[in-house]
Parts: sequence; C-alpha cells; structure tokens
Amino acid sequence: MKDRSVNVTDGDLFKPLLVLSAPIIGSQVLQVAYNLADTFWVGQLGADAVAALSYSWAIVFLMVSVGGGLTTAGTVLVSQHKGAGDFRQSHHVAGQTVSFVTLVAVAFAAAGYVAAPYLLALIGATPGTDPHTFATDYTRVIFLGVVFMFWFFIFDALMRGWGDTRTPLYLMAGSATLNVVLDPFFILGFVDNPLFAWTGTEALQAQLFSLTGFEGFGVMGAAIATVIARFFPAGIGMYLLLFGDVGLSPEPSDFILKVDTVKKILDIGAPTGAEQGLRSGGIAAMTAIIALAGDDAVAAYGIVNRLASLLFLPALGFARGTETVVGQNLGARQPDRAKRAVLLASATVAGVFLVVVALAYPFAESITGVFLPPGEAASETVIEYGAAYIRIAGPAYVFLGVFQITLGGFRGSGSTRTAMLLSVQELWVFRIPLSFVFITVLGWGVIGVWYAVAFSFVVSALTTGAWFLRGDWTDNVVDPEDVDAPGDIEVADD
Repeated sequence: MKDRSVNVTDGDLFKPLLVLSAPIIGSQVLQVAYNLADTFWVGQLGADAVAALSYSWAIVFLMVSVGGGLTTAGTVLVSQHKGAGDFRQSHHVAGQTVSFVTLVAVAFAAAGYVAAPYLLALIGATPGTDPHTFATDYTRVIFLGVVFMFWFFIFDALMRGWGDTRTPLYLMAGSATLNVVLDPFFILGFVDNPLFAWTGTEALQAQLFSLTGFEGFGVMGAAIATVIARFFPAGIGMYLLLFGDVGLSPEPSDFILKVDTVKKILDIGAPTGAEQGLRSGGIAAMTAIIALAGDDAVAAYGIVNRLASLLFLPALGFARGTETVVGQNLGARQPDRAKRAVLLASATVAGVFLVVVALAYPFAESITGVFLPPGEAASETVIEYGAAYIRIAGPAYVFLGVFQITLGGFRGSGSTRTAMLLSVQELWVFRIPLSFVFITVLGWGVIGVWYAVAFSFVVSALTTGAWFLRGDWTDNVVDPEDVDAPGDIEVADD
C-alpha cells in the first residue's frame, strides 16, 4: 500500500486542507452510522432500550475519550516532526504511541467493566429497572472490546499527523458496513425483525427461527456487533503500521517505551485526554440532569445527540484536518500559513452549517421520529422534545463550528492546555450550570436545557475567537531535539 499523505506546507492551502479534511468527515459520517444504526435498531425495542443507550454512551465516552485524547499527542508530534523534515522522529513517536496507549486501553477496559453498573447509577439510571439492566449489559460488552477501538483510534491519529486521512477512511467504511449488517440480527434475531418484512422474506425468518430459536441479544446485541466490526479495521491498521508501506514505519525498538518520549506524549496528550474526559463527564452530568425530567427526556437526549453529531461533522473533520495543517506548517516554521488555515476552515464550516441547519429545520419531527416505533404515547413525547432541540439549539451550531476549528488550531500547535481550558468552559462553565438552573429552579424542563446548549455554543465561540486573535498560540512548537529516537539511528530522508 502506498503513502497517501498530502503536502500541506507548500503552494495552495485550501485544496490540500479540503483533501485532508474530506476523508476525516467521511470517517465521522461512518462513525455516526455506527451510532445511528444502533439507535435505529435498538429503537425497535422501545423507549426504555433507547434510554439505556443514552445512559451507556455517557459512560463509554467518558472512558474512551480519556485514552483516545492521548492519541492527539501522536498527531501533533508526528505532524510537527514531519514538517521539520525529521521523519525518523515521526516513526519513533508512532511506535511509542501504540505501546503506551494500548496499556492505557487495557486499564480502562478492566476499570470500565467492573464499574459499569455503579457509574450508570450515578448518572441517573435506576438500578433494577430495564434501562439500567440494558445499559449495564451494553457497556460491559463495549469495554471488552475497547482495545480494538483504541488501536483504530491510534492508527487514525498517527496517519492523520502524517497527512494520510484516506487509508483510515477505507478501513472505517468496511467496519461501518459490517456493523450495519450485523445490527438487526444481533439485536432482534429472527422474531419480529422488520428487516424480513421489508424484504418480503418472512418465511425465511420463520425457518431461521425454527432452526436456531434465536430471539436476538437485545440492546447487548448492538454492543456485540460494534465490537466485532471494530476488530477488523483495528487489526488491519496495526498490520499496515508494522508491515505496510503507508509512510510511517516504526522499527521494533520504537515500541519499547522510553521515559522521555512517554513524558512528551503525556505533556501534549494528557491535557486533551483530560479535556475529553471532562467533556464526557460533563455529558454524563448532563444526562443525570436531564434524567430529572424522566426517561422520555433522556431518550430524546440520546437521539438528538446522534443527530447533533451529523450537524457538526464538517466542523470536526475540518478541525482534525486543521490540526495536521497547523502542526506541519509550524514544524516548517510557517506560522502565518498555519493561522490562515484556521481562518479558511472556520469560514468554510460556518457556511456549511448555515445550509445544514436550514435543511433540517422544517423536518424536525420527522427526523426525530425515524428512531422510534410509531403509536407509543412515550414516542410522541420523545419526538416533541427532539424536534424542539433542532429548532432551539440548531442555529447555534454555526458558532459551534467556528469553536471546534479554533480548538483544532490550538491542538495542532501543541497548545493542548489552552484548548482544554477553552473547551471545558463551554460545558462546565456555561452549559451544565445553566441547564441545572433552567430545569430545576425555573422549571422549564428539558426545553430549558436546549436553550442552555444554544447559549453555551455562542459564548464559547466568542471567547475562543478572542484568544485566537491574540496570536501567541503559534509559539508552542515541539523542538525536534525534545524527543530522541532510540539508539544511534540517524535522521532518515525518506
């Protein structure tokens, strides 16, 4: 397999930024496909099952995000060393990132499996109820496969730093396709599975049930399908990194952890890991607050979170592409070009968001209703709450887009502490306190939470933009001398 990295340090800037970011957006679309497929098929089991996913995702993201945030160090170090022409250091950092983050993944998997039922209770799932039981089963299975998830995150981050975002996209496409295929069977089995009705194969369903007696694994089936689907891209990604010709080629000695390199990974990655952990913890806190309004509100929150993922995919993709462009250009000592990349990406995403929100606005109820079975009284309430979110918080996503791009620029420069502080303030300074006040003190219910979300996006974009205009964030560039490759290997010119 050839090196597909994009040159972002010379010539035109917008085209390579677009070429680099588009596959990331595609990967994020496929990631949302995972969640939407789970939500859709689990939704066939009713509102309790959807609420279980909402509770579970809050916990899963808390653990996965902390470790996954560490991979940002791989992106930053690989991109800046490549921009400086120090390819040998990029290879070394790749190996070190794989080894260190794998150890973190194993620790998180064990902790998450044991603590799952207690953590779910803390965020509002009542022990003994169906949502708590379903969520516990789902969460534990996910944690059993968390190492596979981390391996793909590592491969994706390292290749992104190198400037290759297409190879991870191809792997993600295969994984998402497999998950979509497995979901209906693992969740519903061969009893009342609408897939057979849609395809006119009810007789086949009856025959398969008579042969197997398989009624599906319910909510836990979604987790099983996800773990299986994650295993393949993770294994292929690690194989390509070790034996493929994808540009990055760490040697066996690069996987033996070195204290100095691990310290650098922690110095850059820990703030992002802490940021992601605090944000995921904040999402868990938001779930607990919304749980005060009942399981219908939690179910609506789970659905709108999946829909919201679609709304800011362009921002997330461009933000990650911006990390690479900023990192390589700062490594090449081109700060003005790095700043221009942030401005270009921000303007592009703001325009896209205006279009997306305008298209979603008239179909708010229909979009929300896709994920719930018709005819249930609870479903009508969930649809009402979800549609209100689209109309109230939707326009504020224009500001969220600029906010995410600017944070990407900070991370690409290595200013991960700045990014952490600015990111965390959106959730913990504005969104959570206001949500609690609106839903309890003022009695606005879950609708008040939607207003808090919109306000937090707008204010955070303004404060982050003001910090960006100061300009000193471009000074935090990794010194090529700071991370030493093992042994006496000379810097390669490949």
